[in-house]
Amino acid sequence: MGRHRVCSVQELPQGERIIVKLDGRSIGVFNIKGELYALRNSCPHQGAELCKGKLQGMMMPSQPGEYVYGRDGEILRCPWHGWEFDITNGKSVFDPFKCLVKTYDVEVVEGPEEDSPNVETYLVDVEHGFIVVTV
Repeated sequence: MGRHRVCSVQELPQGERIIVKLDGRSIGVFNIKGELYALRNSCPHQGAELCKGKLQGMMMPSQPGEYVYGRDGEILRCPWHGWEFDITNGKSVFDPFKCLVKTYDVEVVEGPEEDSPNVETYLVDVEHGFIVVTV
């Protein structure tokens, strides 16, 4: 299991995604409402680049005749056949116990722009950190 620096926090603003290749795997990193998530960029159905799909919400459980839309921006829809996945845990909306997409741990690590022993460093806030994915 390796840790990989993906980008700075500023390079992935809220509502955006970045697709990177880490240890030979294509992985999408998403900033959803200020929370970071990473998913394997491959739909389990037929291998489409899942992380290029549309981010949307879904209809929530409700009473008959009521239409409640929720989880806006948390559901990733496959660009090929429309399979939907919960970006927060990689589970399929249709069959969450059998159809999953691999998820990866994401963290923000504070640090200087350059990792050099000759650089004097100072404490910085999270805005100046880097997003790190553990594969």
